[in-house]
Amino acid sequence: MRSLAVLVITLVAAGLAGCAESDGSPGAPASTVPSGRTFVSTSVEGTDIPGGGPLTLDFTEKDRVSVHAGCNRGSADVDFADGTMTTGPIAMTLMACPGELSGADAWVTEFLEQSPSWQLDAENLVLRNDTATITLTDRKALDPDRPITGTAWTVTSLLSPDAVSTSAALERSAAQLTIGDDGAVTGNAGCNRISGKADVHSDTIVFGPLTTTRMACPEDVTEVERAVLHVMDGEVRVSVDSDTMRLSKADGYGLELTAR
Repeated sequence: MRSLAVLVITLVAAGLAGCAESDGSPGAPASTVPSGRTFVSTSVEGTDIPGGGPLTLDFTEKDRVSVHAGCNRGSADVDFADGTMTTGPIAMTLMACPGELSGADAWVTEFLEQSPSWQLDAENLVLRNDTATITLTDRKALDPDRPITGTAWTVTSLLSPDAVSTSAALERSAAQLTIGDDGAVTGNAGCNRISGKADVHSDTIVFGPLTTTRMACPEDVTEVERAVLHVMDGEVRVSVDSDTMRLSKADGYGLELTAR
């Protein structure tokens, strides 16, 4: 029995040692890597980001990183083994950027090509190489998700199965939506006022029939209203990321809204 007790104590101690392993060390468990999160730079020691950044690293897609340092957006495969953040070739968009920002893409590409070491605590990701040390903070800590209810949301994009679009009419109409804690819906669809009820769940909203005023509106604004009211009818999937809410219907149409 004594031998069995010693064995159990040894196994428990080994397990605790494994749990205490520092982030970024070889063999770090998958739960300690920054996958599924987005980080924004809050300090740079060494060579600064041209144009001032910030650098955003988005790890929400499995085994991929999306990169933005103020100019173009890039993406690449990513691996966190052996205490380094190693990326594959970074595919960048090709937009021309003014002034110092024109050097941001080369800066971030060169930094990541050196496979910086990484360390992660609860909210901060620290990357180091020979030229710079970058501290990035979880975007949700810097800019928490807004609550669905009690927030005034303004429609900023229309979603279709093929595209995310905006227009002068959409910007001019500034369709708005607020869902009260009691489920009361108020706002406007771009021209006419709306009211009604909605049942809010963790990842869905079920809009009851909404009533609208009947004011005559310009044709381009009327088209915006039709799109908005089509989405706010029945069940939609809902997700919130910082100050942006997305409503998506099963037919592929939806709305992106920004907290105001």
